Amino acid sequence: MTETPQASGSPRNSGAHDPDSVPANEVAALERLLAAVHDLGDGNFRRRFVAHGDGITARLASAFNDIAERNQRLVTELMRVRGAVGQEGKLTERVHTEVGPGGWATAVETVNGLIEDVSRPVVELDRVLGAVAEGDLSQPMALQLDGRPLRGQYAELAKTVNGLNAQLSRFAAEVIRLSREIAGEGRLGGQAEVPGVAGTWRDLTDSVNFLADNLTEQVRNIASVTTAVARGDLTQKINVDARGEILELKNTINTMVDQLSSFADEVTRVSREVGSEGRLGGQARVPGVAGTWRDLTDSVNLMADNLTDQVRNISQVATAVAAGDLTKKIDVDARGEILQLKTTLNTMVDQLSSFADEVTR
Repeated sequence: MTETPQASGSPRNSGAHDPDSVPANEVAALERLLAAVHDLGDGNFRRRFVAHGDGITARLASAFNDIAERNQRLVTELMRVRGAVGQEGKLTERVHTEVGPGGWATAVETVNGLIEDVSRPVVELDRVLGAVAEGDLSQPMALQLDGRPLRGQYAELAKTVNGLNAQLSRFAAEVIRLSREIAGEGRLGGQAEVPGVAGTWRDLTDSVNFLADNLTEQVRNIASVTTAVARGDLTQKINVDARGEILELKNTINTMVDQLSSFADEVTRVSREVGSEGRLGGQARVPGVAGTWRDLTDSVNLMADNLTDQVRNISQVATAVAAGDLTKKIDVDARGEILQLKTTLNTMVDQLSSFADEVTR
């Protein structure tokens, strides 16, 4: 059925057959086998060739079918593994089909080795990113796998991930330091310094520093005003720009300063009217006060009322005595030195009355 090519003009081998002696059915079978081989060469591994008998054509058909079957199994397995690894992310999947020795085994080992080589950097990347997601920035991506350094895009990926990790670590360290300085130690005016950052990391750093600047300015302005209040200076007001709860605190402190100033003005006015000008009956009026400020205002007014009642009662009795009327007595409620003065004056009136009665008698 086959011929060994000979040099031009040389006789055929003695074992060769004349093509004309090949039966027609064998020729037809060989032509079909040749067409099937062409299909196999074109990647059609589903075609099978059937030859009857046990001749060379039948054996060729069996060998062809075995090759096509092995190719088909390998293609099917490669498609399965490609779907499992590439589309479903199952990086532990491998080609398991035993398609044969030699080149078949080499092909299976090569594909599995490729999957292994591709999967290892991905698994290492997943480990590092998993640690980052849990807040552990101390896990770098290995630059070697099984003692072999990463190359190409794998090496670039590892360096990029490690650079990202380092930037996150520096940024986190600066934010923690700044937060501890401001919130824990009360040291205002600090700034986060993260060299070499850009893009979002630069924006985040600027945002943290903007927060620290605003907080420093607001707290220092509040501290300045409250220090002035503690020293008795009620002319200072919080004027820093603020929003939210800081704005509420600003308004509360400014209102407190206004109320304290009004209260101080009223107490000073009443004190001057009563103590310096001798004008009794005055009252402190501080609108909108409540709580302790209301109590203080009421206490000042109670003091002014009591002092007015006592002094006026004493004045009335003294006026009556001066007019020769010894029937008047001080009857206002009094305590302390005012009570002593009341008792003394009433005793004096009693004595003067007795003396007048005796003189008259």
